Amino acid sequence: MRARGPGQSTLLLLDATQVLAKEKVDYAVVGALAAAVHAAVRATTDADALLSIALPRLGSLARAFKRAGFEAKLRRGDAEDPIAALLVLSDRHGNRVDLLSGLRGLDPEAFSRLITVPFQGATLRVIGREDFIAMKCFAGGPQDIADARETLRSHNVTMNVELLRRVTRRFGRAAADVLEGLLVMT
Repeated sequence: MRARGPGQSTLLLLDATQVLAKEKVDYAVVGALAAAVHAAVRATTDADALLSIALPRLGSLARAFKRAGFEAKLRRGDAEDPIAALLVLSDRHGNRVDLLSGLRGLDPEAFSRLITVPFQGATLRVIGREDFIAMKCFAGGPQDIADARETLRSHNVTMNVELLRRVTRRFGRAAADVLEGLLVMT
C-alpha cells in the first residue's frame, strides 16, 4: 500500500482503484477530490468514490478488499437512505475511503461522462461536472452548496446547462430548486 502515515486517504484510494479494476468495478471519484478537479479546491483528507456495481456483489467486493490488505466494512442503508450501501475502506494509519453504491436519483449515464485525471503516476476517474453539481444540489449541505456554486462559477470548461438541469431533476424537486437558485446567482 502507498500510504505511509495518516492524512493520505488519496493514496489509499489509488490502491483501491487497483482492486476495483481487478474486480471489474467502475468507479467515479466524488466529494472533495472531485470538487478540487472542478474548481472548488479545499483542504480535506476525505476520499470518496461512487461505484457502478449491483448491490448483491458488494459482499464479494468487500472480501476482495480484505484479501488485498484493506480493512473493509460494508454498511447497508435503510429504505429512507439515499445511498443504498457504503463500503468503508481503511488502513492501519487511519486513512479512509468511502465507496458509495446505489445513489438514488443518479442518472444511469453518469458513468459515461466521467473525466480522467492523472495523479501520482496513475489515472483517477472523476464524476463529470454536471453530475457533480447535481449531486451537490441533492446533498444540500452548506459545503455542498458552496462546492456547486464554485463549480458553476468556474469558466474553464463549457457546461451543458440542459444536461445539468435534467440530471439534477432526477434527484427531486428540492435539488432542482437549489440548482435554479444557484443559476440565478451565477
